[in-house]
Amino acid sequence: MSASGVALRFDGKVALVTGAGGGLGRTYALLLAERGASVVVNDLGGSIKGEGKSSSAADRVVEEIRAKGGKAVPNYDSVEEGEKIVQTALDAYGRIDIVINNAGILRDRSFARTSDLDWDLIQRVHLRGSFKVTRAAWNHMRNQKYGRIIMTASSSGIYGNFGQANYGAAKLGLVGLSNTLAIEGQKYNIQCNTIAPTAGSRLTQTVLPQELLDALKPEFVAPLVVWLCHESCQENGSLFEVGAGWIGKLRWERTLGATVRQKDQQMTPEAVRDNWERICDFENATKPKSNKESISTLYEVLNKFDDKAGMSMNPTSGSMQMSTSGINPAEAVGKKLPLTEYTYTNLQPILYALGVGMTTKDPDHLKFLFEGNEEFSCLPTFGVIPAQDAMNGGFASIPGLNIDFTKVLHGEQYLEMYKPLPTSGTLKSEGTIADIFDKGSGAVILLDVHTYNEKDLLCYNQFSIFVVGAGGFGGKRTSDKVKVTKDPPNRPPDAIMSDVTSVDQAALYRLSGDRNPLHIEPNFAAFGGFKKPILHGLCSMGFAARHVLKQYANNDVTKFKAIKARFAKPVIPGQTLETKMWKDGNLIHLQTKVKESNEVVLAGAYVILEDTVHKPKANDTGMTGQLQSDLVFAEISRRIKNVGMELVKKVNAIFQWDITKDGSTAAQWTIDLKNGSGELYKGAARHRADTTFTMSDEDFIQIVSGKLNPQKAFFAGKLKVIGNIMLSQKLEMILKDYAKL
Repeated sequence: MSASGVALRFDGKVALVTGAGGGLGRTYALLLAERGASVVVNDLGGSIKGEGKSSSAADRVVEEIRAKGGKAVPNYDSVEEGEKIVQTALDAYGRIDIVINNAGILRDRSFARTSDLDWDLIQRVHLRGSFKVTRAAWNHMRNQKYGRIIMTASSSGIYGNFGQANYGAAKLGLVGLSNTLAIEGQKYNIQCNTIAPTAGSRLTQTVLPQELLDALKPEFVAPLVVWLCHESCQENGSLFEVGAGWIGKLRWERTLGATVRQKDQQMTPEAVRDNWERICDFENATKPKSNKESISTLYEVLNKFDDKAGMSMNPTSGSMQMSTSGINPAEAVGKKLPLTEYTYTNLQPILYALGVGMTTKDPDHLKFLFEGNEEFSCLPTFGVIPAQDAMNGGFASIPGLNIDFTKVLHGEQYLEMYKPLPTSGTLKSEGTIADIFDKGSGAVILLDVHTYNEKDLLCYNQFSIFVVGAGGFGGKRTSDKVKVTKDPPNRPPDAIMSDVTSVDQAALYRLSGDRNPLHIEPNFAAFGGFKKPILHGLCSMGFAARHVLKQYANNDVTKFKAIKARFAKPVIPGQTLETKMWKDGNLIHLQTKVKESNEVVLAGAYVILEDTVHKPKANDTGMTGQLQSDLVFAEISRRIKNVGMELVKKVNAIFQWDITKDGSTAAQWTIDLKNGSGELYKGAARHRADTTFTMSDEDFIQIVSGKLNPQKAFFAGKLKVIGNIMLSQKLEMILKDYAKL
């Protein structure tokens, strides 16, 4: 009973308890069922070492619950098959509200004798198992805006225990998992807490004497778990030790510590030694409750130094800055950075387009936002995304660049397109130190990055990197290799376009690759001298580029040749970007300002357009591409739109077609007659295909036109089928009735 005298009830709630065939899990299941919950009793029925399987353990507990008038169903799957366990709850009760991750095994060994199997089995059952079960329930809890999750840790994980290195590592890992889920689930009313129980069970019998086991009943632990699972409990992200009727909450504690570095002096091991007593003194200790609180101490320390410990921020790209270092152009210029690969699906170009402000409110944007659009394309400035991978971390391998890379500013950017970017694939980028010159207050490094699709050169980027404080090495003042900026004409602009950035613009753009916390974490931004997180410079460039593309090229990516911009001022998400444009033949000068402040954010910028750049060839039907099968799929798509719901009821399957040309896959099409009202789209199946067909374009047309029998094609090796071959019979109605040419 609560303090108000009202019993804690779970009527209408569905609870899943893993490892519930005995011990603690059984006690949780019984108590929850007694309080009105519908319970899924999961137990693999294996041995303490994770060997074997039996349904008897779960069945006994279910029978016990039902005998008392409660509701319960058994499940015998391993926790590594979390989807199956959660599906049992959904099939039986239609929802999932509570997950208690209790299942566990032991394989105790001294560390020297711990085998790979001893280690892996423990991690799989305790840590991976809890992950798999919880992940399977997570989206259901999010959608219903309610969930309670319990992780089971151990004092062996908190404090260590001889012979339990594998067990302790997994158990403390669960604390970290729980802490993060508590943060991510909070806005969805999903709470996650961790217990470290001490109770009599088949696991603790190996480490505790029998007389103590007899006194440590599971019934002394279950009430805490049931309270933490109740809807009225608001505890979240906490760790509790519990046993013998005692409950204690744990938290991290940290000494005040000591700052052992001195301004303009090297930090030494001797300084650490001399401050060791202060570092370890817990008197007046602090108790940080979050990662934010933890890192705030570092901000305070760094702010004591005039140079901010090298952690000032670039107002455009957000790169951190650090102390002066040496540069030797003779060693560095001409050196190549390690080759990088960037693999992506059509999701990344869409995410990038959204990141630079495209919206479904504008019909012209759909070709960049919907992979099923006939003209689906990558924005040309997506070309900076694979190229920046070559820059990140690549400098460290270059001799003659003895610099602190956190003092790097992204000053200017040039992008030149040679061919339109594919909407998916694997691109390789190779960076070269093109030149280095001395600006006195800093050094400028020109990094040229060429990006290829197989052997085809797609685009070229030049990153102008300014290294604060690294100048004065006696180098040249400029370089003839730099792609120079161009000032706009001294006349009114020919066109002006503006867009209001979303308050979440930086949060969205960073998902394309640049995840510097400056763009999302307020404390980090404040540390860099900004009132709020700022927008990426390359994001502002993306806005400006698409303004030009729409104004002067009708969003035809084949007409986009190049763009150059200098990042001048920061943008706060939510502000309005205004792009002024001046047309000078195929050269479009542009200047982008923040409308609210009238500050220029992109200076000396321009876009070069071309009248004809790799225009797609069109056949005499007017359709882009050279495949005859495109006509068939276009007709199928038209017919499905008219009778899709009827076909979904009849077919209930997803078919993927891999169409080949000259031995290579030339196109992929998916006929989805399982979801919604059905659809046909170009590309691989977004949901798992029931059946996948592979055949040449020519043979496909032969089958559709009735000149080639599908069975004969299959046995002749012209038609390859993966998946449920029997479902292919249902395709006959589609190809015969809905694909007539």
